[in-house]
Amino acid sequence: MKIKVINPNTTASMTQKIALAAKAVASPDTEIIACNPTMGPVSIEGHYDEALSVVGLLEEIHQGEATGVDGYVIACFGDPGLLAARELARGPVLGIAEAAMHAASFVATGFSIVTTLKRTRVIAQQLAENYGMSRFCRNIRAIDLPVLELEIVGSLARKAIIQECKSALAEDDCGAIVLGCGGMADLSAEISGEIGIPVIDGVTAAVKFVEALVSLGLRTSKVGDLAYPIPKPYTGMLAPFAPKQ
Repeated sequence: MKIKVINPNTTASMTQKIALAAKAVASPDTEIIACNPTMGPVSIEGHYDEALSVVGLLEEIHQGEATGVDGYVIACFGDPGLLAARELARGPVLGIAEAAMHAASFVATGFSIVTTLKRTRVIAQQLAENYGMSRFCRNIRAIDLPVLELEIVGSLARKAIIQECKSALAEDDCGAIVLGCGGMADLSAEISGEIGIPVIDGVTAAVKFVEALVSLGLRTSKVGDLAYPIPKPYTGMLAPFAPKQ
């Protein structure tokens, strides 16, 4: 089985971290293909970044379809381009926010999300509502540090995340923590061991869910709104991305 794990930003060090986390939980017969687009924002920290990351993300889906990929993980907590990616893909496509929230709901009756910038909390809130997870989501917390702080050795980000998780446990009446950034993929086990409750990283959760769906023989439905995109010309710089028959 081939699973393509796509970091929608262009920061290679984050992609490498995500790849290590994905490979650590993948089954022995699963090939993890971790990548990031060659165009787009270096980090995704708002609606504008998300919108402009989607074209590069979809190009990675196109390439995956041409090389026989069985399923995909979108490794950004905003789950950018998720439904568009499902239109293109034969196999299952999961976002890490979607996967993490559902995993948390399996092991606790309430969870808190710990993410990076305060401005992105509304994105996580909207996703929780869209996924039917609002009744489980106790709080959405932010350390208010840029995403790329997670890539700097010795930065305050790791310490701030752990402290915010401790505060969530003490104040939010939650039984689990969801880490709200793909760049936190290496932290879940450490934090869980320190605070004593499940801490869910969406990258690893999504990989295991995609494995399960592929093993069950389930593919993305091509009836209705997730049918393949309607072939038509595109103009300007988007002409190369036009859907083909």
